[in-house]
Amino acid sequence: MKNYKIKSYKSNVFFVFIFITLIFIQCKDDDDNGNVIELISCDDGIQNGDEDGIDCGGSLCLPCQDNQLNFDGNFVQEDIAGRPGVNIIFGITDLSKNNFNVSEVANRIIFQEDFQEVIENYYDIYAISLDIPTDDLNYENNILNWNAEIFTTIMSNYDALQVAPDGPTTYYNTTNNLVFTGRNLSDDVMDFTLKLMFGGGDGTRFDGNNDTPQLTTDGVGLGDRDFTLSFPYLEAPLTLE
Repeated sequence: MKNYKIKSYKSNVFFVFIFITLIFIQCKDDDDNGNVIELISCDDGIQNGDEDGIDCGGSLCLPCQDNQLNFDGNFVQEDIAGRPGVNIIFGITDLSKNNFNVSEVANRIIFQEDFQEVIENYYDIYAISLDIPTDDLNYENNILNWNAEIFTTIMSNYDALQVAPDGPTTYYNTTNNLVFTGRNLSDDVMDFTLKLMFGGGDGTRFDGNNDTPQLTTDGVGLGDRDFTLSFPYLEAPLTLE
């Protein structure tokens, strides 16, 4: 890997490409089945209705016992949706996003090669914008020491909401070195994903310093949201003056 002095005006092409990819995102309902009618029972293995726990408490079920919560048995997947960090960055097309969303988690390894090709294409586009050989600018092992194959295998094959009975729920926790055990409301999913892609071994490879473009953040902060308040944690609505 050669080091190249990067001129800011040459990095604009790649930065704009990433920026547009992140900005033009919309949420839409692709559920052709319409709304689902939920049938509540005390033996369906999930907490629903007014239950106080899984199949216990509330107006229909027996009271919950102490230490009711446990992680024994088999878990049933009730819904599927791709993580934002996957669909926005690796999805590229609506078709590929939809294919990923409707796939079973156990079968998502089939997307690994496509995800790795996406990363390689990002770096090729960047190299072309700098007028340097594409072979001279490649993905480097990230802050978790994952190479491109390991990184894309994890991003494609493993669901974000892994259960961590003995650890915190977090998208990434440097103190406990936990990854993808869930997501806190304050976790910045996009910034962490971009850092894994463009941050290199120390997370600062393309962070906007040393004449490099800023590719490790989308520049979108938490705003004035206070996550200690009750749901839905929204900012005050905009008003016309």
